[in-house]
Amino acid sequence: MAAGLIKRSVAIAGHRTSISLEPIFWTALVAAAAAQDRPLNALIAEIDEARTTNLSSAIRVWLFTQERGAAPTQ
Repeated sequence: MAAGLIKRSVAIAGHRTSISLEPIFWTALVAAAAAQDRPLNALIAEIDEARTTNLSSAIRVWLFTQERGAAPTQ
């Protein structure tokens, strides 16, 4: 899998923003949304509401803590 960043646009709270993540994180994020049976934008919006850092970093931390089975602390 390529190590470069992939930039995607998403809608959060009624506005569009772009997020740059490595392919492995996009794959994990899409899988997490599917596992929770919810839209990807809804999951990203939830992460966005709780974040204390930039959104891309918050998503990486959220995915890491989900994988570890721990509650995210941001």
